[in-house]
Amino acid sequence: MADSIEFIPAQYSSKTQPESVAQEMLRCDSADIDTLVEAGLPHEDRSGVRHFDPNDLYNLGMYSNSSRTQPELAFRLLFRFAGRPVDDLLREKLWDFRVQLECTDCAGDAPWHLEEPNVARFGGRLAEVAAPTTGAGTAEYRAMVTTTGARTPVVSPELRRLTHEYLDAGYRWQMIPVPMQADYQLVHALGATSCIAASLFLAEQFRAAGYRAEAKRGWFCGVLGGALDLPHACVEVEDDDGSLKTVDIAKAQLAARLSPKTGEFQELCLGSIYNKVIPSTASGNAPFGYHECGSRLPIQVRADIQSVRS
Repeated sequence: MADSIEFIPAQYSSKTQPESVAQEMLRCDSADIDTLVEAGLPHEDRSGVRHFDPNDLYNLGMYSNSSRTQPELAFRLLFRFAGRPVDDLLREKLWDFRVQLECTDCAGDAPWHLEEPNVARFGGRLAEVAAPTTGAGTAEYRAMVTTTGARTPVVSPELRRLTHEYLDAGYRWQMIPVPMQADYQLVHALGATSCIAASLFLAEQFRAAGYRAEAKRGWFCGVLGGALDLPHACVEVEDDDGSLKTVDIAKAQLAARLSPKTGEFQELCLGSIYNKVIPSTASGNAPFGYHECGSRLPIQVRADIQSVRS
């Protein structure tokens, strides 16, 4: 199992999960953890308890091929929609959008800022917005967000060539800390990829080919009962027809890994929009929000996005 992934380099690693969590995630016992540690799984001993980086644990589970680890089961549940007809992804969908902001080392009252949902340019709407202004410690942003989908495939032969060239490069998707994802050269040197790393690289390739392109962050929602609170990014590029297209490279990669029956969804990721993504105003490697109190620590941003049935 350990030789199937690249572990998070020490400068980006945060070993916060005790061995009990590792055993639960990987559906294994202490002897199995011993084997992984002997094979190179990084860890720290604190008060006699081994602690591990959650990204390493997730990636080990994801590529274990055991069909029973928590990451494998969650992945299959997360992407089961990708093997279905895509029509349901093109209709309007309403979301109860809530984001909790926490300044863990707060220095006092100050304005809050969140890179808000930015759905209007893709046919969506915002309503009942309640945004935080000034405060300390914690805050909440709330809104009712309507998303929609549309088939708008990339028409530029050059954009499609660059996109497929990346998809065919053989990079392995892994869970990677957000600061490390911005260092896409390091990520790719490990033979890995992620949504932010891929989007930053592909946006650069598009610009080098003469196109206006930018990696943008957002939220992927509507799974596991709410939002999967993972950093998500895609590329927004102005196509040959003058329209703004989104290239959701990571979702295309993950869907391809799941099943060959996801071809229709993979094609949707190459230019079209679909209703499970809420784009934001944040650029590809920028934080979702900040607090002006003067703290040097980044704020924690946790999304809770629930589908509202019509």
